[in-house]
Amino acid sequence: MRVVDVAHLTKIYGHRLNRVTALNDLSFHIDAGEFVGIMGPSGAGKSTLLNTIATIDTPTSGEVIVAGQSLSQFSESESARYRREQLGFIFQEFNLIPDLTVADNITLPLTFVPPVPDDLDTRLARFAHLLGLESMLTRYPEQLSLGQRQRVAAARAMISNPALILADEPTGSLDSMAATELLQYLTKLNLEEDVTIMMVTHDAFTASFCNRIIFIRDGSYFAEVTRRGPRQQFFDSIIDMEATINGGGKRRGPSDTF
Repeated sequence: MRVVDVAHLTKIYGHRLNRVTALNDLSFHIDAGEFVGIMGPSGAGKSTLLNTIATIDTPTSGEVIVAGQSLSQFSESESARYRREQLGFIFQEFNLIPDLTVADNITLPLTFVPPVPDDLDTRLARFAHLLGLESMLTRYPEQLSLGQRQRVAAARAMISNPALILADEPTGSLDSMAATELLQYLTKLNLEEDVTIMMVTHDAFTASFCNRIIFIRDGSYFAEVTRRGPRQQFFDSIIDMEATINGGGKRRGPSDTF
């Protein structure tokens, strides 16, 4: 089952002489239960892609379908409901509310707009356990390490059981130990809960925790690599592809996996 289907997506900003093409006939798909990374040089269109899937940006042409819903058909209120119910977000800067406890930050997406689900406490306990937050639920964000705050953000993203998790450079503010810990938890969510994750990252180590990487350049599909064996081997394949894309190498087809 496909959770994300991006078809011939184009986004152009400006007019006439000031036109900038951020996305250029981009197509790919993500199946249910995949952990997919999006990589590419600065200015490749990664942020525009995320914003389009989140209905923050509207494409110039093409289509995005998420969980069977065509985003181009949404009204403003339907887009807001889609973001609230179908998407979970993990940001680099956490975006936690300092005056709320960990428990309240996690459950916020389900308490912000009524009705509150009957199984709220069960969901909270489930994701607190999965992300190692059970002993921290009464604390406040300032009492947590950066890695713990990002795990709270991950639990908040999961609490509504969304169709898709969008992670935007989730390890960018973390040291290597905290980043590794977070990525291990995300892998656990992906494998044990069948969570579908799309993660934008510039870091090959972070990307190596995914099971497939889609590379884009100049707003277009460039290539992809798929994990076939040990993570170290996958990491090496990512590094090789980064060298190719940054060196202006030949564009590959979707079947050129490693």
